Amino acid sequence: MVSRCASFLFLFIVALNSWAQSTAQTYALRHGDRMQISVWKEDALNREVRVLPDGSISFPLVGRIMVAGSTAVEVEQRIRDGLKRYIPEAVVSVVVLSTEGNSVYVLGKVLKPGPVPLTSGDTTVLQVLSQAGGLDRFADSDSIVVLRKLPDGREDTLRVRYRDLLRGRALDSNVVMRPGDTVMVP
Repeated sequence: MVSRCASFLFLFIVALNSWAQSTAQTYALRHGDRMQISVWKEDALNREVRVLPDGSISFPLVGRIMVAGSTAVEVEQRIRDGLKRYIPEAVVSVVVLSTEGNSVYVLGKVLKPGPVPLTSGDTTVLQVLSQAGGLDRFADSDSIVVLRKLPDGREDTLRVRYRDLLRGRALDSNVVMRPGDTVMVP
């Protein structure tokens, strides 16, 4: 029995490690995210950094690096390349500590307005409203909208048909959220 539990635990840890590695290779950094950057045998270069609003970080001996939209593995390579002059065989490790830049914002008549972190790439507006505690009793559930900034700088308004969604209809209005979206509940 003990060996069976140990085997299960080992397989669970291996699977979790594999998932974490694949996530680190695919997660695109955003402003507000925090990272731990370590250079092996160079304690003076080990530090925690936050991605600035312009998408950059600063790192000793390397300077300013644009990291928004990059993976942790790509940032490791950029830092390694920047350190080559000073530490030719630098071993760099980047660990994403928090994805605070990966949030949406809920405003209006919900129980807990404010930022809601996106924990997966397919989080919907209903899930975000649930994380915000749901609508309060004075909310106008027929007037909920999602404000989304488009790449060209314009803003798009997406209507959420909340009552229909609760009845299993109008499923196309259960918008998949993107970082930076704002849900307005009048």
